Amino acid sequence: MKMESVLASKGPSVVTIGETRLLREAVGVLVEHNIGALVVLDAGRVPLGILSERDIIRTASVKPDFLYLTVAEVMTRDVVCASPGDDVDAVLRTMTLRHFRHMPITENGELIGIVSIGDLVKAQLDAYRGDIHTLQTQLMES
Repeated sequence: MKMESVLASKGPSVVTIGETRLLREAVGVLVEHNIGALVVLDAGRVPLGILSERDIIRTASVKPDFLYLTVAEVMTRDVVCASPGDDVDAVLRTMTLRHFRHMPITENGELIGIVSIGDLVKAQLDAYRGDIHTLQTQLMES
């Protein structure tokens, strides 16, 4: 199964933020949308970084005034992105090995979606259920 299948069922909606926004604004956006990460974009929709709950917690533990830092000061800059043609199993392995829960999806360098590890696990479970149903049908017909 390819990432494009996951995006087709999940949809292309991605909540983003600019790097100059304050962390307190970013926290508000995370809460408003009930999500765990924001993709930080430049003016051309190219990902500059990702701001996750973990980034915020790490910063909060060492800086009491963390809410007044900019997103750029806290975000993870070395973002690993997937492409629509990538295999779901490979992306899931990368996310597990690298210990992150969200991965932006880009095409020609431009953001087109985001997946969470939960999205990928759900996609795999749905695929397995489909395979089981197909096998059961074949057994019943033989």
